[in-house]
Amino acid sequence: MQIVTLDFETFYDKQYSLTKLTTEEYIHDYRFETIGVATKINENETTWCSGDHSEIQNYLDAIDWDDSIMVAHNAMFDAAILSWQFGIKPKRIADTLSMSRAIDGVNVKHSLAAASARHGLGQKGTEVVAALGKQRKDFDTEELERYGGYCINDVELCFKLFRLYAGQFSREELEIVSLTIKMFSEPVLELDSLLLEQHLRVIKDEKAKLIASASTDRETLQSNPKFAEQLKTLGVIPPTKISIRTGKETFAFAKSDKALQELREHPNHDVQVLVSARLGVKSTIEETRTERMLGIAQRTGVLPVPLRYYAAHTGRWGGSDKLNMQNLPTRKGNTIKQAITAPEGCLLIDADSAQIEARVLAWLAGQTDLVDAFAAEQDVYKIMAATIYDKPAAEISKSERFVGKSVVLGSGYGMGANKFKAQLWGFGVEIELDEAQRIISAYRSEYSDIPALWKDGQDCLCAIVDGNTRTLGVQPQVTYLDKSAIDGDVVFRLPNKMMLGYPVLERTKDFEYSYLAKNNVRTKIYGGKVIENICQAIARCIISGQMLKIAEKYKVALTVHDSIVCAIKETQREEARSYIETVMKTPPKWAAGLPLNCDIGIGRSYGECQ
Repeated sequence: MQIVTLDFETFYDKQYSLTKLTTEEYIHDYRFETIGVATKINENETTWCSGDHSEIQNYLDAIDWDDSIMVAHNAMFDAAILSWQFGIKPKRIADTLSMSRAIDGVNVKHSLAAASARHGLGQKGTEVVAALGKQRKDFDTEELERYGGYCINDVELCFKLFRLYAGQFSREELEIVSLTIKMFSEPVLELDSLLLEQHLRVIKDEKAKLIASASTDRETLQSNPKFAEQLKTLGVIPPTKISIRTGKETFAFAKSDKALQELREHPNHDVQVLVSARLGVKSTIEETRTERMLGIAQRTGVLPVPLRYYAAHTGRWGGSDKLNMQNLPTRKGNTIKQAITAPEGCLLIDADSAQIEARVLAWLAGQTDLVDAFAAEQDVYKIMAATIYDKPAAEISKSERFVGKSVVLGSGYGMGANKFKAQLWGFGVEIELDEAQRIISAYRSEYSDIPALWKDGQDCLCAIVDGNTRTLGVQPQVTYLDKSAIDGDVVFRLPNKMMLGYPVLERTKDFEYSYLAKNNVRTKIYGGKVIENICQAIARCIISGQMLKIAEKYKVALTVHDSIVCAIKETQREEARSYIETVMKTPPKWAAGLPLNCDIGIGRSYGECQ
């Protein structure tokens, strides 16, 4: 299979650019124009083509894309142009921007200029500055030649980066990069514009009613100082807190602030109304997501899924292109999700890997009784609750089970009583601090191998700083090693050959460590957090492998956290369910004995699958 490294140069100006618009908006805009494109096939000389649409189409059509890997930096952009403007869908796609995040870490810049300079591969040109506001017809021959040279240099740098990174990637991870990009460039999901329009009207009407009921205006509700003054007029002292970021006193007006939430139960009804209006107006995610998706629906009717590969250092995906599919609002009957539909004659299957991180944790720690309970498909939340409340599992109430669930899912990485109490409060469950401590102690006593794993994670940090290498937990597949001789980064090598990085790990004092995280902020790290990161990373390894296996037979359209969404023909319903369920329940070869399970939903819309 040949490697086709590619870069498009397109028209842009101060208002029409990727800094002002999303990738999807930019490419579908009436102003879109391809100035030229440069390609490099394998190690052959890079060529530049500039012309009208038909000339560039002919240039691109001469390439055998069915036998090609398309390589680009920020391939989501270039692959979308290829697909949406020229009808070309490469067999596979590689993205050096994505590869940079995985190899170089999320704490550094990943532009082509930054990545090339970081690895000593050459310097990116500046000729693009002279192209601002120029359509192709505005370039003279000499200017166009210089612009072509700029584009050729970008392709050469990208090709060098790909050769550098590819040797550190498994074939499976390269396939995951390709699949991630194709969810955007070759979209499957459709959008119901009428449902989105209706939903947007409901949201705006509700906010207007809230504002009217509070006898105030939107500006007052959105402004912290003005909202504080409004509270004072009602005899309420505005609640405050100490900012974690600045260390200074600030208003406690966030949705998560307990003091503000408590004002919703204030004896003065006017205070209740005012606070409810504030929370309603400040909550914008439902409105902005609906507006964004409605715009996409009106332009194309289909939903390009923008995902950032290796958005977190654990390898998890993140949102991109100003649309985070990882945290779609779910109120009002999942209306937004109901508006995401399968193509005509198809259904969507949402396969969610059940409690995968809790299962990985038990397996990695060698907590065999918990592993066996998961394997037997027992209700581990009831079992935990039975221990907490000292009564048979059959007598456990719904609320008691919820506490059991919260401690199993939330306390596996060293969570203390205070945080556990706060977590329960966030779900509307209030308990005393001593009760929270009792529950935490019960969990640690019942599953003692898990706290032992936290200590092992702490010992890892110590050993790494001291320059040693050893395995982690009872499973030999996860090891850690010191790369300081190479670039100062400390990494855990994962079963898929990727890495979990802790750049510039340092011992700040006895038993305390920190590393250089995103935006060059030093972040504390400890044994429990190490284990949490590793469990998340291993879960991601498993899910990505499942995605590839499912993609062999069905079109994968989306991944959200631990779930995989794919489109199937209506006639494939039962066979697809059976196949996908088998894939999701089968552990990888390197995770023998890890019990996996899944929850499957099927429907015409994404919302119906929930």
